[in-house]
Amino acid sequence: MSDARPQIVLVSGLSGSGKSTAMSALEDVAFYCVDNLPVQLIEQFLGLCRKTTPPIEKIALAVDARERPFLREVPELARALRESGAAVQLIFLECANDVLVARYRETRRVHPLAPTGSVHEGIERERQLLVEMAGLADRVIDTSALNVHQLRVAVVAQISGSARPTVVNLISFGFRHPAPQNAELLFDVRFLPNPFFEEGLRELSGDDPDVAKHVLDHPLGIALCARLLDLLGFLLPLYDDEGKSYLTVGIGCTGGRHRSVAVVNALAEPLRRSGREVNVEHRD
Repeated sequence: MSDARPQIVLVSGLSGSGKSTAMSALEDVAFYCVDNLPVQLIEQFLGLCRKTTPPIEKIALAVDARERPFLREVPELARALRESGAAVQLIFLECANDVLVARYRETRRVHPLAPTGSVHEGIERERQLLVEMAGLADRVIDTSALNVHQLRVAVVAQISGSARPTVVNLISFGFRHPAPQNAELLFDVRFLPNPFFEEGLRELSGDDPDVAKHVLDHPLGIALCARLLDLLGFLLPLYDDEGKSYLTVGIGCTGGRHRSVAVVNALAEPLRRSGREVNVEHRD
């Protein structure tokens, strides 16, 4: 059983203000997220989270005006959770009326509190229901001028104290097979010297030091790795600021066994030394 203090985040706000985006951001930083759980089941749900192996200690619950019994219970719920030792935060998402109306027009959705009336009526009705909730919030985030990336950064920063840096996924592959469909950046390294044609290296892989030396100590290998690291050094802080969760980079050679593997390994270590979280997959 872990002795860590459970962390519970309650996310509320006006419909259309970005609750789904906020919950998605929390899910990306390992919160177990539940949307509009009936108030009668919350205590039972939290109990089950404590009993899992390992216990679920990071939980986010979304609350909106449709759960009116929950709204009345939130102050007592937050007090009880804090007394039990949990770290509780309530985030409330605010947004200007004209922006909410524009968002509903773009999505052609019906406001949940005005299914047969105007969006304006639904917004005003919801504001009245959520007045107390907004007053209880530890942090009110106005999303009127925020895009989805900026909102994600703001939510994660509020919970963790800083935004989670973009994780880098490096995939080596062979062009004899389909390129990775989820790669945002794709690089062809078939111009590098090919160990396949060297006696004694053909049966090895790019993980072998002799193969890596053959590929990476060549002037082209040295220049390529330096330029790729320079490019990533430029791009990654920009992706961090945007709130991008993952960047997937594909490095391809002919068969995916020698050159691409060596280059992926050569990129991974400097990125890790810089403090970046890096996942490596040698697909082929």
